[in-house]
Amino acid sequence: MIKVQFAARPERWETYQTPLRAAFAKAGIQVDLRQDHPAAEVDYVIYAPNSELQDFTPYTSCKAVLSLWAGVEKITGNTTLTQPLCRMVDPGLTAGMVEWVTGHVLRYHLDIDRSLATQDRWDPVVPPLAQERPVTVLGLGALGAACATALAQLGFPVTGWSRSAKSLATVTCAHGRDGLQHALQQAQILVLLLPDTPATENTLNAETLAMMPKGARIINPGRGPLIDDTALLNALNTQQIAHATLDVFRQEPLPQEHPFWDHPQVTVTPHIAAETRPLTAAQMIAKNIQRSETGLPLLNQVNRDLGY
Repeated sequence: MIKVQFAARPERWETYQTPLRAAFAKAGIQVDLRQDHPAAEVDYVIYAPNSELQDFTPYTSCKAVLSLWAGVEKITGNTTLTQPLCRMVDPGLTAGMVEWVTGHVLRYHLDIDRSLATQDRWDPVVPPLAQERPVTVLGLGALGAACATALAQLGFPVTGWSRSAKSLATVTCAHGRDGLQHALQQAQILVLLLPDTPATENTLNAETLAMMPKGARIINPGRGPLIDDTALLNALNTQQIAHATLDVFRQEPLPQEHPFWDHPQVTVTPHIAAETRPLTAAQMIAKNIQRSETGLPLLNQVNRDLGY
């Protein structure tokens, strides 16, 4: 019997226990799923970083820690966590992110905000075709690659940027410092889906914002620290950036006194772009445990040196 510890907030246990048991049964693996196994007997930990479990030292038999979150920046700095760590790559989460990003790109592309603001008059402005609207996606991991591919399928010329070289069939891929400048120079609409690491903090700053076409729009469903808030506000106030839609922030909930709330060129959404879906997440966890138990490598294992 495989002993699996569920370590997340109590309300998550109510959400996840039934889908997890069903996924284990479907995968044909016998699992004793609990919240209170003796630490030394645990084979796997299903983990959320905001749980009470912060010291992994007693988990001497643990083969892997399987995160419920796509982002692992709150885990990788834990020096007691020496076991293999896997981030969540959930088909449901990915689908949600693709839908949210595509919706806001189309909102900007079709200038829907303008249409809503001019309901009191007849003032026709015909938008360009998608093929005339370059979009850049920063970050080509599972979420970024899925969003970039979906936008390309709609006809947008998409440039994708990553720190290391990537290849996507329908996306122009760039990497490195020179590649970042090229990607930003193309971006009438920019989507941020980079991980949160020391190397990506303030990727958008005064210098890089100035590289973008005047009047560009920004969509950030990735991580709050990717953007220098002060630099973005300055770029908005000078019209270098026409509008920003922000779903993630350095501090969440976003403090009521933060200038983003009242800025006419900022749309704030409360970290809703994508959420782990219990049914599909449970299937991914079961698949990873099944692979580990049959000698196959774990999926989505975190590179500790890179931080993702």
